[in-house]
Amino acid sequence: MQLEQLFSPSVQHTLDVIGIFVFAISGALLAVRKNFDVFGIAVLAEVTALGGGLFRDLVIGAVPPAAFTDLGYFVTPLLAALVVFFLHPHVERIQAAVLVFDAAGLGLFCVSGTTKAYSYGLGLTASATLGLATAVGGGVLRDVLANEVPSLLRWDRDLYAVPAIVGSAMVVLCIRYDILTPLTSAFAALTAFVLRLLAMRFHWRAPRAWNRRSTVTEE
Repeated sequence: MQLEQLFSPSVQHTLDVIGIFVFAISGALLAVRKNFDVFGIAVLAEVTALGGGLFRDLVIGAVPPAAFTDLGYFVTPLLAALVVFFLHPHVERIQAAVLVFDAAGLGLFCVSGTTKAYSYGLGLTASATLGLATAVGGGVLRDVLANEVPSLLRWDRDLYAVPAIVGSAMVVLCIRYDILTPLTSAFAALTAFVLRLLAMRFHWRAPRAWNRRSTVTEE
């Protein structure tokens, strides 16, 4: 069963747009911190919001990608960029709320990415990998364009990729044992969402190399 069966197409589209908007906000805020101009803010918003889904669609051959066939997907990041351009001090003040919605988008996109990849004929492992890429790919591209080490690769950042991995893995296990239903799909998305919230609340981080003896100064 595909994720699209969880909700009506209009509700699913609305959820996608909300996730895209919140991801775009995070990209635009980073652009402001980097002192980018309005074009740079728009580019970072678009890349953050659509990069993961675009990569997934190109890999599985879903062309042209949804980002270019649905005007709402393309315009939404531009609206987010405008909001941040004019109101970024106010947006910064509700950063905690933005992060909660970002976590919700992470949970939704890791599940939708996995199910879409599987529906296009990929194996379970490849589908889970593309589910992860859908959820975090935009953030990686955002950080690279902003000349930063991607957040999900830094040990001093709260877990981000791991919740998406868990959500994607749950979906492929449900597919493997033929128990993928609207309920189990929603539960996988909810699990990723809650794990991300807990990671932010308790500052959970992935372990570094065992018995580390490096004398190099940490950045």
